[in-house]
Amino acid sequence: MRTTEPPPWLELTAAQGDGTGVVPGAAARTRVELFTRLAETLDLPGYFGRNWDALADCLLDLVEAGPLTLTVEDADQLLSDEPPAQLVSLLDVFDDVWSHGRHQVRVVLRTAPERLPELRRRVTATG
Repeated sequence: MRTTEPPPWLELTAAQGDGTGVVPGAAARTRVELFTRLAETLDLPGYFGRNWDALADCLLDLVEAGPLTLTVEDADQLLSDEPPAQLVSLLDVFDDVWSHGRHQVRVVLRTAPERLPELRRRVTATG
């Protein structure tokens, strides 16, 4: 997945969207907050272990049932209180789900136009 361009399942945008599966980036600045928001937004099962492997397993189960679109609003704040390796882990999870899932997964990282270059830098710097 490590390239200077986002993978095909990832969209970086400042445009308005459909709002399917929305996580507020400002409420997901840490890994713990992100796992909590994802569990709520995607209605993950009670046994979700709140770690990267458990997230991958739960997401794979979700895309077995049908396509999944997750939008992160104010995505420039996503995992911003964590070391960069945590964003790498999140992107790796979605890359794995995209590669192995039965149905399509799509992640939309949305932010204000003036913050889009910094978001793009964070995402492409993960490689």
